Parts: sequence; structure tokens; C-alpha cells
Amino acid sequence: MGNWVENEGLSIFVVLVWLGLNVFLFWWYYLVYDVPPKFFYTRVLLGRALALARAPAACLNFNCMLILLPVCRNLLSFLRGSSACCSTRIRRQLDRNLTFHKMVAWMIALHTAIHTIAHLFNVEWSVQARVEEEGTLAAVLSSLGDKPHESYINFYRNKIQNPVGGLYVAFTYLAGLTGVIITLALILIITSSTKTIRRSYFEVFWYTHHLFVIFFIGLVIHGAGRIVRGQTAESLDAHNPEICYKNFTDWGKKGACPIPQFSGNPPMTWKWVVGPMFLYLCERLVRFWRSQQKVVITKVVIHPFKTIELQMMKKGFKMEVGQYIFVKCPAVSKLEWHPFTLTSAPEEDYFSIHVRIVGDWTEGLFNACGCDKQEFQEAWKMPKIAVDGPFGTASEDVFSYETVMLVGAGIGVTPFASVLKSVWYKYCHDATNLKLKKIYFYWLCRDTHAFEWFADLLQSLEAQMQERNNADFLSYNIYLTGWDESQATHFVMHHEEEKDVITGLKQKTLYGRPNWENEFKTIAGQHPGSRIGVFLCGPEALADTLNKQSISNSEADPRGVHFIFNKENF
Repeated sequence: MGNWVENEGLSIFVVLVWLGLNVFLFWWYYLVYDVPPKFFYTRVLLGRALALARAPAACLNFNCMLILLPVCRNLLSFLRGSSACCSTRIRRQLDRNLTFHKMVAWMIALHTAIHTIAHLFNVEWSVQARVEEEGTLAAVLSSLGDKPHESYINFYRNKIQNPVGGLYVAFTYLAGLTGVIITLALILIITSSTKTIRRSYFEVFWYTHHLFVIFFIGLVIHGAGRIVRGQTAESLDAHNPEICYKNFTDWGKKGACPIPQFSGNPPMTWKWVVGPMFLYLCERLVRFWRSQQKVVITKVVIHPFKTIELQMMKKGFKMEVGQYIFVKCPAVSKLEWHPFTLTSAPEEDYFSIHVRIVGDWTEGLFNACGCDKQEFQEAWKMPKIAVDGPFGTASEDVFSYETVMLVGAGIGVTPFASVLKSVWYKYCHDATNLKLKKIYFYWLCRDTHAFEWFADLLQSLEAQMQERNNADFLSYNIYLTGWDESQATHFVMHHEEEKDVITGLKQKTLYGRPNWENEFKTIAGQHPGSRIGVFLCGPEALADTLNKQSISNSEADPRGVHFIFNKENF
């Protein structure tokens, strides 16, 4: 239970508070429109659909207020770096910003569906009431506003029957037209954000996601038409609807109830979203300013396995281990920004990224840098690069623990390249102030070629630790997950040699996948009473496995061992 609180407690608390606020707003605004006499006559026309439309509208306002905040990366990085107002536990929640962003998006989709369906009934019943034969309360209410000195309650003023009347409302009324536009925009945004499209057709996801601008503009002006109308306070004093509705044929006659007066609800959405919209505008201005600063590509290194390394310099650029940047190459695309983890260390006089060629944009960057040519490329021929960042990630907290487990899958090793480089530099200069005392490093990869660009770093770190008689500082395990038994047998024959035949390291390469339960139990036994940071950059399935192991292998006693799971998320 102790580690459950440590790993999931605060995030679950945040989710429960968020869900609780949604439930509270839904129920509160449902009662606001379903109980008070102000909307008594509106309910006569629309029934329960009135409250079922307005309650999710309040939840939409709340969630649209939240949706932009998790993607204000500069704001989050500022909060992450502020030790005065951001503890380690809070920073771990900030690292889940995109998870929360997705949760809020799905909640917006749910409330949009409820709101839209309820309003479809509202429009149908409003049109039907307007063309209904006289003699009913609904017909009398719908006719209010036809004569001077009367205010209307039924926003539909024509007498065109359904379905034409409903289409007329949808495409000629401000509320209807903006509702159609923002719903279509939301459908496109959500469908293009699915994992398949996002990974296989990133450009579709990128461009479609910017429909959020249209969505927010439409959202702000959606309520300006004031189609939801209720009885005015002055009218309620003279006309009690719960009594007067029985004598609706005598309204306005001497001694009877006066004709009720109505007014529309003022638009409220802008009050909810103006703050986040302003923050996001400032965010984009900061990004634009940073993207205009000159970036110089000092070196391009072509690594095996379709991977290139870009070493760059930028005035005033400061980074921490494991951070990431957004990169734009106008020669490839003038609008697209792509995230990459920094593989350099803060101690180096340049910053670098490793780019694996897996799509149109990365292929374009590969060609723009001249990597498809055999001859040497002059520096002035390098393409212009824009860089936004760096932004904070969970890996920044590596040096907050005495013991850490670093797990990288494939190209997911990149943030740990920065960490291990920084450790190497710290040991080269002064390691006395280094809190970190033990690293367990795991790298899972399908192919041997991926090891080549990383092996030199591990060899340097391995040699540095031996020189300082601290060879036990780093324990690393490299797993080949894509090899079958016959392939592995050939290299097992060389197991007794001093160095591994694949990587050149003293630690032998392993085959298959780690037994994570055994690994966690072994580490827990070697570090009793410790808080051990578990850091992953890899797929969701592996994240689930490591998170479960972190929870199950931690002790309930606060003084016992606790594994704290952290995952890269950008």
C-alpha cells in the first residue's frame, strides 16, 4: 500500500478530484435548469432535454479551461524547475501532462455527445411547438413575441416544419452553425489523434490538431445567440408559473396573470477559457521567439541502423539531463515541429539529438543534411534548423535518488545517454557531491547494429569507474530481444572471452527479455530501506510491466524499500 501511494496515489487523487468536479458541475447545473421556476416554461417546451443539454455544457466549459494547460510546455518546465513550489512528487505529476490532456479530451468528447444529442431534441421540439395548432400551452408560449411588448421564449421564430426547420436552425442560427463547426472540428481532432494515425501519419495528426483554434473561436461565440431563455426576475414576481400555467388562456386579462417576460442567458464560456487562452497565447509567443534564435549545426554523424546524430549550438542554450526539444527544419516542412530527446550532457559545449530515419520527415532531414551523399558536406550547406526548448522530463530527477534503474527500449535509450554522459563528466571532475551511488542500466533492443553508437559511451564510463576503483557504480545489462536461439548460440560459444564480441564491453550481451520480477527482487534485497527510482523510455506494455513490479516489490512499511516509477512522456 505504501508504494501504491508513492507511485499512483497523487495521480489517482488528481483524477478523482477532476472526476468529482465534473460530477458536481453536471449535477449542479442539471438542478439549476430542472428545478427553479425561472425555467418552468422552458421545460414545458423542451422537457428534460433542457437540463441534459445545459449540464454537459457546464462540464465542457470546465474541461475546455483545462485542455490547454497540459500543453503549455514552457509553463510546465518553469514549474518543474522551481524547487520552491514544486516538490519531486508534484514534478512526477507534471510529467503526466499528456496523459491528463488526453483524459480531458475524451471527457470533452463525452459531454459534447450528450450536449449535442440533447440539443437535437430541443431543436425538434422547439420547431414542433412553433407550428403546433393553437389551444395548447406549448403553442401559446411559442407565439409569445409575435406581438409588440412581448418577449419570446421559443428561439425558433419561423413556421417551417421538421426536418427542414431543424436544418434551418442548424445552418442559419449562430448557435446551430457554430455547434456544427466545433463538433466537426472536435471529431477530426480526436480521430486523427489515435495512436495509429499519430505514428503512421504524423503530418495528418499535426495539421488537424491545429483545428483547435477554430474549435475555441466557435466555442466562445457559440452562446452569443442566447437561445436558452428563462423568465425574468421581475416577471417572476408578478407571474408565478407554477400557478399561472393552469390559466394560460387568460394571460394578460384584467385580474389574471400578466404575460410572462423572458430573456436569454448571457454567454459564459469566455469567462472559463479566457485565462488559459491567454496563457497559451503567451506560450506560443515564447516558442516563436525561441524558434527565431540562430541554431548552428556543428557536426552530423551517421550511425548504423538508419540513425543520425546532429550536434548543434545555440546562444544561451541551457539544458538538464534527459530533457527534450522540438525541432523544425524549414527545408523539409515550414510548419512541422518534432520532439527529440537530447543525448548530450549539460557539461558539453554543444547539444545533440539522435534521429532514426523512420518516416517522410526524418527522411527529408536525412537528405537535407547531405547524409545521402558520399562527399564531405561543408558547414554552410547545412539546412536551417529551428529549436524550441529544452523542456523538462522525468529523467531530470535521476540525481535525486541514491539508487536508480534505467530502462531503455531501442531508440528509447537516448535520454539515458545524456544521463550517463553527465555521470561520466561528474566523475571526471568531482563526484564527492553526487548523491547518486548506484545505477542499474537495462537496454532492450532487437538488433545488434543499434548498439554501435552507444557502446563507446559505455566503454568510457566503464573505464572511468575502474580507474576510480568504483566498478560497481554501474551495472548494465544489454538484451537482444530479436534473436532466435540458433543466432544466440553462435555468440554464446565466445562467452568466456574477456570482452563481449558484439559490444566490446566486459559485460556480456544477454538474449531474450529480462525476468523483471527477479531483477526487482534482487535489487530490493541489495538496497533495503531505499527509495529506488525506476526510469523508462519505451513502449506502453513495458511501462505497465515495470509499474506493476514497482508496486508489488515495494514494502508497506515507510521505512522499507520503495520503487518509484517514472516514464518519459512527450
